[in-house]
Amino acid sequence: MSDKKGVKKEDTNWFIRLITLGDRFDTQDFFDRFKKAFVEFLVVFFGVLISFSVERQGESFGDRQDGIENLNNLREEIQKIKSYTQDYAEEISWVSEIYQKQYRAWEVDNDSVFLQLYEDEEGSIYIAPMGLYTQRNPFDPPRVTYDAIKLDGTFRLLDTEVGKKMTDTYDGSDLKYLIENTGKIEESYVNQFIDRIANRWVFDLENVDVEDNEFWIKNRKYIQADKFMKYNLFKRLDLWNNEITYQLEQYVNVLDESLQMLDSVIKDKDEEIEIIWWVIDYK
Repeated sequence: MSDKKGVKKEDTNWFIRLITLGDRFDTQDFFDRFKKAFVEFLVVFFGVLISFSVERQGESFGDRQDGIENLNNLREEIQKIKSYTQDYAEEISWVSEIYQKQYRAWEVDNDSVFLQLYEDEEGSIYIAPMGLYTQRNPFDPPRVTYDAIKLDGTFRLLDTEVGKKMTDTYDGSDLKYLIENTGKIEESYVNQFIDRIANRWVFDLENVDVEDNEFWIKNRKYIQADKFMKYNLFKRLDLWNNEITYQLEQYVNVLDESLQMLDSVIKDKDEEIEIIWWVIDYK
């Protein structure tokens, strides 16, 4: 009897011969080597898995931190938009008051009917509001932060409702109508004013210079008789007082709602518990 343990390799089936390294097959030796190989496989497999998981968690953590910073930047920008909108509303109110006064006095029998006294800290001066009629200031609030982050995945941190609110704030109908009214709609009235001077006044009057106060004094009866110009002023005042002013108020409400929503989201993110790279929401 041989002192070597196991069965001769040639006496086994093809599968056993395939996995047998020596000239004999030993069951205990086979299972020992199998367990060792399996343990080594598990060590390597879970080592790679954990390493990959940690790397992904690190990337997610970094994305989360960047996202929170972007939300704070977005809130800061919306606050700037609100200040801009409020300042713009004050400007519209001030300008509208000047031209409303001009409209009411249009037919007054006075050579200075198209002049108004303007006073400030530096002194007083007479101005012709209609001589400044071509000046415009289209509504153009800042939106750099929003445009920069809307494609980088920050909105994945937000609920669908919050994401929609941010889109409505920057691309909603309230803002679009406001931009359109202070843009091409108001521009159309200014262009009508310019065309009227170019196509009518320059042929009827001498030395048309709307920036010269004397022009408005010398030609005040002719200008008063121009009903088209008065109607043009009426339409622009109507745009300011009955559309733009209301839209500015509505947009401030939209901005306030957006600020409240962002405050809530940022507060929730700040209250989450961070364990190394894992985040736990205890709520």
